[in-house]
Amino acid sequence: MSRSPLRLFLPNRWVIAITAVIMQLALGSVYAWSVFLNPVIALYHVTGPQADLTFSIVLLALGCTAGFGGYLNNRFGPRVIATAGGILYGLGVMLATFAASHLFLLYLTFGIIGGIGVGLGYIVALAMLIKWFPDRRGFISGLAAAGFGGGAVITGLVAAALIKSIGVSSTFLYLGIGYLVVIVIVAQFFRTAPEGYVPAGWTPSARQQTDRSVREYTLPEALHLPRWYILWLMLALNVTAGVGVISVASPLAQKFSGVAPLTAAFIVSVIGIFNALGRFFWGWLSDGIGRPFTFLSLFVIQAIVFALMPSVVSNFTLLLVPAAIIGLCCGGGFGTMPAFAADFFGPKNAGTIYGVMLTAWSAGGILGPMLITSFGTTTNPDYVTPLYIIAVIMLMSAALPLIARRLARRRGDIVEVTAATGH
Repeated sequence: MSRSPLRLFLPNRWVIAITAVIMQLALGSVYAWSVFLNPVIALYHVTGPQADLTFSIVLLALGCTAGFGGYLNNRFGPRVIATAGGILYGLGVMLATFAASHLFLLYLTFGIIGGIGVGLGYIVALAMLIKWFPDRRGFISGLAAAGFGGGAVITGLVAAALIKSIGVSSTFLYLGIGYLVVIVIVAQFFRTAPEGYVPAGWTPSARQQTDRSVREYTLPEALHLPRWYILWLMLALNVTAGVGVISVASPLAQKFSGVAPLTAAFIVSVIGIFNALGRFFWGWLSDGIGRPFTFLSLFVIQAIVFALMPSVVSNFTLLLVPAAIIGLCCGGGFGTMPAFAADFFGPKNAGTIYGVMLTAWSAGGILGPMLITSFGTTTNPDYVTPLYIIAVIMLMSAALPLIARRLARRRGDIVEVTAATGH
């Protein structure tokens, strides 16, 4: 069968996917923040919450930027916006080198400038790939998000070694240069999928039609629907749980297990590995069992793990097990929600709609670290109490995905496949 002239000139979508994952690896280095936490406390002579606020500011800037990043992506294209994101992120981390005189400058450089860069790049990858892979929404969302989660795996160990040898300020300089170069190079491969693109010979299966919107929503229309806010809340609560632990992973391991900072950095890499795997695994699984039941599983699993975690915190090896599961579930939310948004509101404006939804990342990025560091004192933090609190929050959250699904079907916006008809 001959191919259409248009398809002969289309770029290879898998090359675009690979380069997008490489960019996500660089951007996801922000999740290795806990390696910097104690060195920053020592450098600036501040409390844990004051130092950890840097991480919350990154996520706040990221979430707010992603909201209009989806719009900018539609207007100027993914190559331009991803390039701008790489420059801003690399520059923000590099300028943190000169922030040793005042913590506010770290907030401004690493936090705000760097966070804006991360937000632009992150939403571009997801919005672009969802349109290139209508046949594998969950899979490709998970793959792109996995790259982001995997960034902490590399950066956690590299940054810990660099901090020990050259200090925290110089570490920012070298890492920032690396991020800028890598992201700007891979961004040049990015392209927008043609309007209405579908792979040759592909038609949606019965399962792929299930829980998919029968119309395309604009952002204002989506914001008038209760289910958008339920999805927002689901993402925010999942982020609160995961980021809370991620933000203090290294100090938590040091406090309860008595291990050295370099050893504690290993838990950051373990969380990063499973964060990345979770984005891919749960995104892929959601294509089979559906997005609502995927999120239901995430919340139930985390409720159990957070409730049991305090009983194993004294043993570093055992601590790695719940840490890995938390990373898996935290990543699962990011790997599943882009496809969830595309299912419920249509893929055409999914980048913009999900971009605004990423303000939930900001909310959870602030609430999680605040919750996990708000008990005990600076010299003797209590991490056990917030772990139990998060367990209760996760258990209560389990009903939300089913409520969102019910609301969508009540409006008649969602296709429901039946066993009898297959339609």
